[in-house]
Amino acid sequence: MPRNSLAVCGVFAAILQFMSKIDDINARLLRELKRDGRISNLVLSERVGLSPSACLRRVQEMERSGLIRGYRAVLDPVKAGIGFTAYVTVGLNSHTKTSQEAFERAMSRATEVIECHNITGTVEYLLRVECADLQTYKHFHTEVMGILPQVHAITTYVVMGSPKDERA
Repeated sequence: MPRNSLAVCGVFAAILQFMSKIDDINARLLRELKRDGRISNLVLSERVGLSPSACLRRVQEMERSGLIRGYRAVLDPVKAGIGFTAYVTVGLNSHTKTSQEAFERAMSRATEVIECHNITGTVEYLLRVECADLQTYKHFHTEVMGILPQVHAITTYVVMGSPKDERA
């Protein structure tokens, strides 16, 4: 077997080994933790039918492996002062790596940008933007994104309501 075929087999073996770690019990653990990341180990173990020690071992292994990357607080937008949410598509005027990296650096510094996704299609980026109000968004649109030399087009989609939102 050629050397690069062995490397490919090794990669597939690693993927299969990782995928096998998400058995039915781990899937149930993950589902419960997504619902409530602060659930006690005792309650979690009861919900998935494991002993507390086995439950803790599995959760710790998923944390160590990087499958569970962290835990977050879900905020009430009104109480957090977030009165305006929008999805924004951004088209760049240059499709170079340098242009993309510069845009991504700018977005990582923008506190209003909660999510920044490099996407396929007619534009390069989809952003989730959250801020206090329309006036604050207008400032972000004009004074942050609008001055970036690599930005060619900005389209804003204002969120009027979110009947389903399972982000943590």
